[in-house]
Amino acid sequence: MVLDGTKTINSEGHLEIGGCDTVKLAEQFGTPLYVFDEAVIRRNARALRESFAAHLPRSEVIYAGKSFLTTAMCKIVEQEGLGLDVVSGGELYTALKAGFPPERVYFHGNNKSEDEIRLALKAGVGRLVVDNFLELEMLREAARSLKTRARVLLRITPGIEAHTHDYVRTGQIDSKFGFTLSNGQALAAVRQAAAAPELHLMGLHCHIGSQIFEVEPFAVAARVMIGFMGEVKEEAGKILRELDLGGGFGITYTHGDRPPELSRYAAAIARAVTEACQETGLPVPKIMVEPGRSITGPAGTTLYTIGSIKEIPGVRTYLAVDGGMGDNPRTALYGAKYEAVVANKADLEPDRVVSVAGKCCESGDMLIWDVCLADPRPGDILAVFCTGAYNYSMASNYNRLPRPAAVLVNEGEADLILERESYEDLVSHDRIPGRLQGEESKAERAVL
Repeated sequence: MVLDGTKTINSEGHLEIGGCDTVKLAEQFGTPLYVFDEAVIRRNARALRESFAAHLPRSEVIYAGKSFLTTAMCKIVEQEGLGLDVVSGGELYTALKAGFPPERVYFHGNNKSEDEIRLALKAGVGRLVVDNFLELEMLREAARSLKTRARVLLRITPGIEAHTHDYVRTGQIDSKFGFTLSNGQALAAVRQAAAAPELHLMGLHCHIGSQIFEVEPFAVAARVMIGFMGEVKEEAGKILRELDLGGGFGITYTHGDRPPELSRYAAAIARAVTEACQETGLPVPKIMVEPGRSITGPAGTTLYTIGSIKEIPGVRTYLAVDGGMGDNPRTALYGAKYEAVVANKADLEPDRVVSVAGKCCESGDMLIWDVCLADPRPGDILAVFCTGAYNYSMASNYNRLPRPAAVLVNEGEADLILERESYEDLVSHDRIPGRLQGEESKAERAVL
């Protein structure tokens, strides 16, 4: 096991994170439990901000809230000087409830509702990232009725396919996102936005995918987008001052993953932007990036209690835990891979290969296939690493399982940032129609 961040093994042989014994965390807060290492979140945020500032002084790192967002997370993002990318009214509302500065919010989404657009405009968000022609018209109408002018970026699909899972590739032509560059839609959108008095067209946005291990796709995207900005200057007579290149920086989930250092992404993007601007004669725009996974992913660990163990001789041993696809659907969705350790036996050598199954009523409810653990037994605590991104944010109540609690650990202190859902929470929004209440209700309705 590689101990990174603030992970250590204490004198009892237990895994510690942020100075907190994970076995004691499980006892105090229950399992499943999301554990977030505050020091790692802040370290990653600062590394990105400082790397891009060193290469591109006029740059901004914008945290992609969809990876993990709570009011506490908003506070950390604000304190670390990052912007915040939201993709729904709910994420925006979370930011506003946390007191996050709305002028540092970037509002994305491929199908914003009229209510979401009006909420964003009333709040005074920094940028709305427009995804399609319908949204352009809706935004114009909303801005006109509210007597304001919306600051916008246009999302462009540049036609770049990064080497990642099909479900998380978004920059290629065949995508639900953005205005397509190759067929003229992007230029038409620029003309329309630039001509609208209700809109202030600030620049462009693109996003080529997620969990990308190469720096070259980002450099290619930067060159393509700067080239299009040159075309905009020639064809529409407008110089765009901002370019948002999205996120997608990869992280290490297993020993086989080899993502570049975060600084290499910054260096590659800066070099490509500078060279492309020299070639097109454009001033270097403000560059924004939107990392999410690379900030919170390595900072998260999920603790489970081991339950039943089923051995099929000569085939496989299944080890079941008290969570599963309800708190982490990524294995079922993407074939995601993870590493784990028995937290109360972290000092022992792994000696048994098992596959970790969840408790949902689905054959596909698997968390890890074929992982070697140290003498796992019912009642032990299993720690699964790198679960800080797209676990809680994609969690569900499938099988009416309550979603887990989350704690933030730092220097020996553990603070609850998400309360565990109760069974009462699960039924709190249920309603039984009167016609299902029984004979008395039927009689009452007959009288009425």
